[in-house]
Amino acid sequence: MFALQPTLIRLVAAVLCGSLLSSAFAADGDWEVVTAELLKTEKPGYGGLCGVLVDPATGTVYLNLSDKGLYASSDRCKTFKRLSDKGLKGRTETPGCLMMDPVGQSKKIVTALVYGAPISVSTDQGATWKMMDGKSGHVDWFAVDWTDPDNKFVMALKHEAADLLLVSHDGGKTFGELGKGYGPAWIFDNQTAVVSQAKNKDNPKPGILRTTDGAKTFKPVAEGFIAGKALPKYRDGVLYWLVDGALISTADKGVTWKKVSDLKDGRYGPIFGKDAKHLFVLTGAGIVESTDGGSNWSKPIAPPKDLKGVSALTWIEYDPKHDDLYVMKMTSELFKLARAGK
Repeated sequence: MFALQPTLIRLVAAVLCGSLLSSAFAADGDWEVVTAELLKTEKPGYGGLCGVLVDPATGTVYLNLSDKGLYASSDRCKTFKRLSDKGLKGRTETPGCLMMDPVGQSKKIVTALVYGAPISVSTDQGATWKMMDGKSGHVDWFAVDWTDPDNKFVMALKHEAADLLLVSHDGGKTFGELGKGYGPAWIFDNQTAVVSQAKNKDNPKPGILRTTDGAKTFKPVAEGFIAGKALPKYRDGVLYWLVDGALISTADKGVTWKKVSDLKDGRYGPIFGKDAKHLFVLTGAGIVESTDGGSNWSKPIAPPKDLKGVSALTWIEYDPKHDDLYVMKMTSELFKLARAGK
């Protein structure tokens, strides 16, 4: 009996290992296309499906279809409704450029569009839109002061313009130019913001800069961390930022930063789950998940094969109400992974 124990142990281990691998492969293969009929019927412009957003409180899924506008589903993508007869001309591109208020309790939605309308704001969940000045059209991303109902402090990066940073202090009525060589940003209040520098031949070791006077002057912070193209993400007083090889955070409006964890090839995120410690990050290898605030990460969930890889235009979202994970890339379908079953 005792002589058989090692054999039995190896057998049990093999069975368990096989079960876990089977489960992992099953999870990777359970991605479901949920927009085939919508895209066929609506016939969006160039770019097709180009943005996704989930309201974490309700599970409502919002989609941006190029030149058609915003669509919403309240039944886990079984059906979709167009939210406005006057669609938003243009398309979103950079992941995160379709955002619902992450700071307050409002349902305000802001979006930055390329080849179309300027930065646009909706206070009625996409039914109507107010456009900022035309200079904010053709931008890669936006940052607004979510603590201010009028969103007076705004920053945006001009598309294909040598990383030219724009700034507004009147809610987007007018914009000035801060200069070239910048990356993504986050605004904490009407005076305080952080912005990354772009990595280029003139600045091979960029960092993150901080302003406390509304972008009149900047001082370096988080030196040694090279931020990528991914927009930072905010939850419960903490700003998270994917940098080269790591995830970092600040809880004091950018004064001090800490490394949350090493993270290889982070592309976008974190997207938040059921609480502030539940995180998803898109990496070059797939989507990784943490339930302890980023200290430990799961093995990557492989994206659907039909997505044809991960690029700078790949978005992920998560519905904590139904435990649904979403992924898309501009021009692709929207894929859903129903982790709690159908």
